[in-house]
Amino acid sequence: MEPFYFKSYDKTIGIAHDVNELEKEIERLSKVDPACVEWHLKEGHIVSWLNYIGEKGLAEMLKGVTNVTEALTRIKEFKALRNRNARTKRERRFNYYR
Repeated sequence: MEPFYFKSYDKTIGIAHDVNELEKEIERLSKVDPACVEWHLKEGHIVSWLNYIGEKGLAEMLKGVTNVTEALTRIKEFKALRNRNARTKRERRFNYYR
């Protein structure tokens, strides 16, 4: 799958291959070039890429978000929810086999 390229004009200033890298790049770019991130959010590029890589839940959470801080908050919430769900599944499997 293709990574997400953060571009500022014709220059690539960041690359993300998955949700973890997306979060890190948005955090980094929020300090270096927040307008770039806001533009990609506003244009729906990040949501489209998330759908492309199969992260439809996070894509839904980011629909209509144009603020960098709000995007980071939602990404962190999504990751926490995903981790909580994975932990619950492991616990259920463990209890099933006990």
